[in-house]
Amino acid sequence: MNSVIKPRLNSFVDRFRGLQASSPWMRRFSMLAQVWTLIALFVFFSLASDSFSRPINLRNILTQVSTLAIFASGMTFVLLLGQIDLSIAAVAALSAMISAHLYSKLGYAEPIPSLAGIGAATFMGLVSGVASARFRIPTFMSTLAMSLIAGGLTTYISKGRVITKVSELSMTLGSKRIGGPDGLPVIVIVAIVTLAVGYVILRYTRFGRYTYMTGANRSAARLAGVNTDRVLVVVMTISGFCAGLAGIISMGRLHSAQPDATDSFLIDTIGAVVLGGTSLMGGRGGMPQTVIGLLIYGTLRNGLDNIPSIDIYLKEFITGTVLLVALLINTVFAGTAERDRTI
Repeated sequence: MNSVIKPRLNSFVDRFRGLQASSPWMRRFSMLAQVWTLIALFVFFSLASDSFSRPINLRNILTQVSTLAIFASGMTFVLLLGQIDLSIAAVAALSAMISAHLYSKLGYAEPIPSLAGIGAATFMGLVSGVASARFRIPTFMSTLAMSLIAGGLTTYISKGRVITKVSELSMTLGSKRIGGPDGLPVIVIVAIVTLAVGYVILRYTRFGRYTYMTGANRSAARLAGVNTDRVLVVVMTISGFCAGLAGIISMGRLHSAQPDATDSFLIDTIGAVVLGGTSLMGGRGGMPQTVIGLLIYGTLRNGLDNIPSIDIYLKEFITGTVLLVALLINTVFAGTAERDRTI
């Protein structure tokens, strides 16, 4: 059976690639596939639910994806290198726990607790980068080990308990609004700033160009004079910093530091970045694609919650199915798109 199906599948993929390569319209459609996906989801959920397209719900979508956006800003750098960071959820939890412990148990005033939490997360990202660059440990393994280390430290500091006394700074970042109860959440502003800074770095700086070059072809980048090991270390450090900042903001949004509060963000972050079109193979994608992926992910999650007729136990299945399809499309057709570019 496989001997029949596999050649046909390969033949279909080859024909699609040939059509895409010869047709500028097909290339343009492929580049905008994620935008069409977002539009289709928005139209579908708007028709299926009366409450989905209301302004208050659209604002809720932005708020819901804001913490994810901060994680995704760092993960975009990592995936552009063709690497992976499995430690972001555990590092974020540790950052929040360190901050809450310093503030509530030891009595340190802000900004010391928040800076200490973010600093610890940034340091862990640096260590993961050095381990991978200097000792050639795959980032899959180095960040998996760092995840266990961070998780162990979080459990040790918290003793498995939730810390409910958190600083006003984290509460402001995670829960406050500008302009009153119906105003713009501060967390949305922080997410926009984080994504914007990432975009500027990738689009307009030499380091951004080196990141694309290293992800597209590490050997060629090294021969061109790029210190690819340094690029890897800096990228992993950026990922650690973003995870630490997301941990502080998540703590403020939940009004507590919880050992397992950020566990789901690892899969969600990778899913959102990949849904936007950033290649798992490296060298293709960027912050604009990540923004589209975040909106797709937020629209899908929120839209499913706004349709009562969908069984609650099927929502994770549907989300996972959409993610799997996106991964297949990304992996099969990634080689047909231009590399080292953003939309």
